[in-house]
Amino acid sequence: MQITQQRYYTPEEYLELEEAAEYKSEYIDGQIIPMAGGTINHNRISLNLSAALNFAFRQQDYEVFMGDVRLWIPQKLTYTYPDVMIMAGKPEFFNNRKDIILNPQIIVEVLSKSTKGYDSEDKFHAYRTISTFQEYLLIDQTRIHVDQFSKTGKKQWTLREYDEEDEAIALVTVPFEISLQDLYNKVKFESVELQVESADVEGLG
Repeated sequence: MQITQQRYYTPEEYLELEEAAEYKSEYIDGQIIPMAGGTINHNRISLNLSAALNFAFRQQDYEVFMGDVRLWIPQKLTYTYPDVMIMAGKPEFFNNRKDIILNPQIIVEVLSKSTKGYDSEDKFHAYRTISTFQEYLLIDQTRIHVDQFSKTGKKQWTLREYDEEDEAIALVTVPFEISLQDLYNKVKFESVELQVESADVEGLG
């Protein structure tokens, strides 16, 4: 990820700049980092999951937020926009701002080539400092593959992988299940491959 400027911004400066910005950026310990634009596949996966979650939780005390809601991670001085967040009970808002959440129980990220390493390593490390955080899904948008991390104890997490269309993902910490077929509904993997190939060819030109 490319940093906009090598200078330190306060969290307050970041929020002020973000209010007026045309595109979203993350804030990581004083640095403002522009976020990559989403793809059609990214959008389809996020919508498929969020729609299923909202329907499943319509009579239950859980709430689902998509990528426009900001997450504040105090211990890492980080503001970020997870693709999907699930809260058990009522959301806790930072400084009474309705666009900044503090207490996700489950976080979901849809991976891209540019963010795959960051989402699975540095960002996961930051998320683990959140006391309410119990479960993490990493969804690949270029193939059928999902990594599911669930907390089993202090500093202990287990990993389960899914890579077959006839499998179903069952969340560990909330009552919810979705098949990979439904999760990847209308996702076109070949279009992603063609975009990558096209970008490679243009880069050689």
